[in-house]
Amino acid sequence: MVPRPLQQASLSKVRAVFTDVDGTLTTGGQLRSQTLRAIEWLGSHGVQVVLVSGRPSGWGEAWARQLPVAGVVVENGGLYFVRKKGELHKVYAEAPAVRVRHRRKLERLVAGALRAVKGARLSMDSSATEVDLAIDYAEDARLGKKGADALERYLRARGVTAVRSSVHVNCWLGAFDKRTMVEKFLRTEWGTEVRPGEGRFVYVGDSFNDAPMFAAFPLSIGVANVLDVLPQLDHPPAFVTRAREGRGFVEVADAIAKALR
Repeated sequence: MVPRPLQQASLSKVRAVFTDVDGTLTTGGQLRSQTLRAIEWLGSHGVQVVLVSGRPSGWGEAWARQLPVAGVVVENGGLYFVRKKGELHKVYAEAPAVRVRHRRKLERLVAGALRAVKGARLSMDSSATEVDLAIDYAEDARLGKKGADALERYLRARGVTAVRSSVHVNCWLGAFDKRTMVEKFLRTEWGTEVRPGEGRFVYVGDSFNDAPMFAAFPLSIGVANVLDVLPQLDHPPAFVTRAREGRGFVEVADAIAKALR
């Protein structure tokens, strides 16, 4: 299915935007001022923003404390942060004993993948993770598609969920992903769910690990760089922006602003 132009999306009922970070909010790896202003504008006009990323727990806490967002889902659904009555709370996908068992096994299996694929190494920020691990293929490393494919094959053959973002191969054990944790967030924190034909919630993303969210949200939007990987996505977004990366997110915010007037 080829995504339709963003102009064809009905955005007048939007009340929250769930969004990936790397390659969706960032531009060239950086969060630009115009993108931050777009997030601020949405929040000030009653449209809550929730970040949904493969980045580590440590990043998620910093984002939840410092950015004008309603929540932060990190480690591909391993946990989320939400502020309640002025206090920041952390919610995990799995019970403590399960997390410990999965983490030990994951570390062993990922170590094997690093030995098996020449040049592979953990991402620099993996030390800040609690649930998943990330192997760098396109941030500081230059493994490319061939190396990322080899890592995914090795890990999946051993029961590890291994899915690429725009910069890392994210690896975890357990029955969760971005979609299941966002669904838990909606039920637990907002007492609702994504319904068929849902017009209240938008998801914006750009890569492989966004596919479950593209499938779950009727109003799913890919920033234009999603077209680079579109043939390999199990579930493409329903709509696509003209602009790439953070400029694409700004385009989404502008379209919502226009629809809400």
